[in-house]
Amino acid sequence: MFCLNVVLTLKDPSDAEEIQGLLTEACRLSRTEPGCLRFDVYQSEGDQPTFVLVEHWASEDAWKTHREAKAYCEIYQPQILPRVERVPYRVKLLLE
Repeated sequence: MFCLNVVLTLKDPSDAEEIQGLLTEACRLSRTEPGCLRFDVYQSEGDQPTFVLVEHWASEDAWKTHREAKAYCEIYQPQILPRVERVPYRVKLLLE
């Protein structure tokens, strides 16, 4: 299993509502991709311009394939990444 947590902080907090919608759509699409075991998007309640992505993929190859899919290529990369600071954390699940 390949697990990744990504913290996104908006460069402009006024983008929060639009980014929330884009992330929701990207999440919906990602969940349908082969090898996606879990894909969740969270928005901080105390710090509105902060989002956390929690991704579980069957393998690193499945995650790499995700980076070629619509959710990543048409939404995440062009519309979200330029507007956020991104800190990824590759993590391992200790207990299933």
